[in-house]
Amino acid sequence: MRISTEDWHTAGEPFRIVTSVETEGATVAERRVRAMTGEPDAARRFLCLEPRGHDDMYGGFITPPDDDGADFGVLFWHKDGFSTACGHGTIALGAWAVETGRVAAPDDGEATVTIDVPSGRVQAVVRRDGGRTVEVVFRNVPSRVLASGIPLETSRGQVAVDLVFGGAVYATLPAASVGLSVEPRDTTELIAIGREIKWALDRHPAAQLDDDRLSGVYGTILVDDLGRLEGADAVGPHQRNVTVFADGEVDRSPCGSGTASRVALLHERGLLAEDEVLTHDSIIGTRFTARVAEVLPGAVVPEVTGMAYRVGASTFELDPRDPLAQGFSLR
Repeated sequence: MRISTEDWHTAGEPFRIVTSVETEGATVAERRVRAMTGEPDAARRFLCLEPRGHDDMYGGFITPPDDDGADFGVLFWHKDGFSTACGHGTIALGAWAVETGRVAAPDDGEATVTIDVPSGRVQAVVRRDGGRTVEVVFRNVPSRVLASGIPLETSRGQVAVDLVFGGAVYATLPAASVGLSVEPRDTTELIAIGREIKWALDRHPAAQLDDDRLSGVYGTILVDDLGRLEGADAVGPHQRNVTVFADGEVDRSPCGSGTASRVALLHERGLLAEDEVLTHDSIIGTRFTARVAEVLPGAVVPEVTGMAYRVGASTFELDPRDPLAQGFSLR
């Protein structure tokens, strides 16, 4: 086995791009289901887990689009499998598509990269200045609140949890309600309670969607409220979050699809007006900004702005004598 990759990061969160792994299916959503077994899953483990990756690695296999309306498709993956959505990955893919010439872009102005993902069709609007990408706007699928104030008894006391769909289902709550802050020193405890809440609510009726492939809680978002900004650059809520997704992975970025879910929740509660911006910081201090791009019946279309950077390129090889061909995880 020999697989070449191009590695990027979005606000600190890795994204490993692979164009050479073949998948099968009529749509990206179908390809995701089929990829869960067989060669694509073996390639995921090979690239994601140690010793070639790590427990918090993230990436995607480029696929054909569902139809001519998109530039390409992608199967997002992590250490535990294939996810339905990934905002930070979409931002990285927008920058990558323009950088590699896969999608033409002007030296000054915008180019729209349209991508089919398992949860639907998304866009990355790549903004350019002087021949360089300066920011990418991730336009997500319609996002909506599924349930509010679900009472849940946890190892850190009783809490009230909201379930929100932002391309995947997220459980969200204030970090203070479990006696924690979104700071690196609390990372171990944040992972533990994030996993606990995810699995406690994974089968909650509100997390079971019409398309069962999207059902279940993907991650837990713990939030610090930092008040409001009233400056020239942004007016609106300022929050810091950490998303603990899959089975204990920590998003280093503010989480693109998680930020989209926060936009939906804050808008429904009257805390984010259509002319305001959510300033969303991560546990490592990186930032996305987000807004409501469109209001639909019972949902909103969020836009999340961030930036991605190329880290490098690699070719991973498998020695046939290697007993760790499938990798390993310590989490």
